[in-house]
Amino acid sequence: MAVALENAVGTEHAVRLEGLHKVFGAGRQAVTALDGIDLAVRPGEFVCLVGASGCGKTTLLNLIAGLEQPTSGRITLTTSRPAVMFQEHALMPWLTVNRNIELPLRLAGVGRAERAARVTELLSLVRLEGTGRKRPHELSGGMRQRVALARSLASAIQGSADGKHALMLMDEPFSALDAITRDLLQAELLRVWRATGTAVVFVTHDVREAVRLGQRVVLLSSRPGRVVDEWDVNGLTGADELVAVDTIGAKLREVISTHAAA
Repeated sequence: MAVALENAVGTEHAVRLEGLHKVFGAGRQAVTALDGIDLAVRPGEFVCLVGASGCGKTTLLNLIAGLEQPTSGRITLTTSRPAVMFQEHALMPWLTVNRNIELPLRLAGVGRAERAARVTELLSLVRLEGTGRKRPHELSGGMRQRVALARSLASAIQGSADGKHALMLMDEPFSALDAITRDLLQAELLRVWRATGTAVVFVTHDVREAVRLGQRVVLLSSRPGRVVDEWDVNGLTGADELVAVDTIGAKLREVISTHAAA
């Protein structure tokens, strides 16, 4: 199957994956990471990917972001440049907060006045007003991740063809934080997501986090990664949320144990 990377503004999805395969290496050394992934994410939708370590979740994000090329299959995007947010904040330590956030805008050729206005808006959005002249080492871990979030939003919105159908890819961005900071940033992410309407594909090992954040949870099998099941978890609270966590957790354990026994 030929590889096709397309921009398709006006479609009903932010990203669509069709028959996506990824093989690393060749011959006897070949390793199939993903095997026939079909997945669509609507504009503004928050989708969480869960699965065992090594199941291809990060590879899937890298393919959507264009950091890797699929072996076969089709990736259709409504944005020319999805933004990626990793576990590590990856801020430039020699740049101020303002300069870190505006970096993708500068690379895209956005003028100075517009960059400054966007940075001010984004700092307000992530509740970091007054920190623009600080450098990353002067901030807490949670604040640095907020700066990374603001930078990713700048990149996602700038990369969207119409400024509205933005896509952000998040690879366990809160896993290195302490539990209290993680809870706070999960709430902040939901607030920012609702305010911006950005589509999000969020990778996590934590089923509870996936159910809390996502509108939909997609489970990948152990390697090679395939879509095993998915659940609509939008708006669940209280007992319903706990039931969803238990159901998805049990299915994840089943997938892991089946792979281990094979």
